[in-house]
Amino acid sequence: MTTPQILIFAILAATMALFLSGRFRHDIVALMALMACVIAGLVPSAEAFAGFGHPAVITVACVLILSRGLQNTGAVDWLARAVLPRGGGRHTGMAALMGLGAVLSGFMNNVGAMALLMPVAVQLSGRLDLTPGQVLMPLAFGTILGGMTTLIGTPPNLIVSGFRDQSGLGPFAMFDFAPVGFAVALLGVVFIAVIGWRLVPVRKASTDGEFETGSYLTEVHVPQDSSAVGLSLRAFEHEIDDSGAQIVGLVRNRVRMTAPHGGRLIRADDILVLEADVDAVAEVLSVFGITLEEQGPPQKDDDLNIETPDKEDDKEDTEKNARRDEDIVLRELVVLPGSSIVGRSASDLRLRTRYGLNLLAVSREGHPPKTRLRQLSLKSGDLLLMQGPAEVMADFINDTGCVPLGERELRLPDRRMAVIAGAIMLASVGIVTLGLLSAAAAFTLGVIASMLLRTVPPRQVYTAIDWSVIVLLAALMPVAGAMQTTGAADVLARFLVHTVAQGNATAALVVVLVTTMFLSDVMNNAATAAVLCPIALGIAAALGVNPDSFLMAVAIGASCAFLTPIGHQNNTLILGPGGFGFGDYWKLGLPLEMLVVVVSVPLLLIVWPL
Repeated sequence: MTTPQILIFAILAATMALFLSGRFRHDIVALMALMACVIAGLVPSAEAFAGFGHPAVITVACVLILSRGLQNTGAVDWLARAVLPRGGGRHTGMAALMGLGAVLSGFMNNVGAMALLMPVAVQLSGRLDLTPGQVLMPLAFGTILGGMTTLIGTPPNLIVSGFRDQSGLGPFAMFDFAPVGFAVALLGVVFIAVIGWRLVPVRKASTDGEFETGSYLTEVHVPQDSSAVGLSLRAFEHEIDDSGAQIVGLVRNRVRMTAPHGGRLIRADDILVLEADVDAVAEVLSVFGITLEEQGPPQKDDDLNIETPDKEDDKEDTEKNARRDEDIVLRELVVLPGSSIVGRSASDLRLRTRYGLNLLAVSREGHPPKTRLRQLSLKSGDLLLMQGPAEVMADFINDTGCVPLGERELRLPDRRMAVIAGAIMLASVGIVTLGLLSAAAAFTLGVIASMLLRTVPPRQVYTAIDWSVIVLLAALMPVAGAMQTTGAADVLARFLVHTVAQGNATAALVVVLVTTMFLSDVMNNAATAAVLCPIALGIAAALGVNPDSFLMAVAIGASCAFLTPIGHQNNTLILGPGGFGFGDYWKLGLPLEMLVVVVSVPLLLIVWPL
């Protein structure tokens, strides 16, 4: 071997050792490998950061942003409600949840799909009389399997497509991964739903670090087109039985009824007073197409029963709020004993006209208040769910002496915005499928549309991106390129072909698939794809066979990290909520990986013949 080849192998060995040790984050290790290549003269310094402009990196960033749009608007909440059965046994419920997760993962970031469906999985576990972990692990594996079905389903697919393009064969199309990926995902989901979930260790979930805020009291408005119109209050509560929400009051024609009879029918423009936690409120909104009463336009002054403010003050407040940051946030605030809002109501404070804020709900210990939300006198210890511009919210907190709770994911679904977010994603996918634009360009257009139409506020565009993944991909691209330019990929390819596979193309395909799966379990799957693609191309060249077979083997293998909690972020997400340990994953993961090999190798040989 030449000196450059020895150097690149040494750098790769050190990189993999650092990945396995877990001492440093993956993106830091990738940057260290890149700088080592630059110092060793394997990567020209002028090209060290060319990976940040790679189409695969741009596409991954854009898909993460579009996924945030689906998340923000509650599009997945409506889809989950429509797809998941309310009855049925364990097999049906598990298959429906995993199937939904797999489908979502094919078109949005699979970590985002997992995060969105985790609360649904925990609810389902209670209904099926299972521990949360027994549903969370199948869901995690289902979302990972779904990612292998499309070009944008997972970063490794984009990386594989990028290497194919660089080799002169052009990129893979949107659904080139589907013939093999869909069959593997389908059989994997069926296996887990019927048999595999029984292999998940029964563990008690860890709740460390979580906090309970109790139930909120909130008001929801029933519009004319809501599916709740005509239902009895009892039927309404039955539909949302799983959420734990209950009706504690009804406002009709400005008259409030406390504890209304369950047989009373709901009419358009009724206001229902609910007691529920934040997640339950979101579910109620998505199920019936209703809105929070306090999210509507400001009420007339006579409705609020307050004195009319000075018009000049009103004008000044309106102009001030119009100049504020328009990005709307949800915050949970605690009213301290010394707060200036103690004893005052939202109407007294003129929250909407003066601050541009909405008081959506109040959580209070003891008996629920008997008055309307906007007229409720606030007490110390009350927990307020507030909505409004981020800058205004910060000023309100400083002015009033309230304390914000630790941040957690809060979202309230918006049917119109959910439709827009879904349409943007579908349009982007359609443009790529029809070959009108490259994936990077099409999804960049989708991001611009999301910002203009506010499904993803500009403020959230950069926070929606997992920058550690972006840095990891961008840093490893030049390192993988150095394997090709130094001839190291060819050396390793010849070793695998002649020594391990004994010159047999099918055996070499199995070696590439199994090697990729193993590395994906112990290091980041995107990094694995970037390292293995040059080797796969080298093996195909050495054997004189179709390189697409080997690139697809890398794509399948990189999407199958089921043995450890560190192989994929979805596995890490369930570690605490499922109460799992490091050694709990292989019990279901190993049979699943064996199934993937048995199913995918014949399909690869049929769909992408050697």
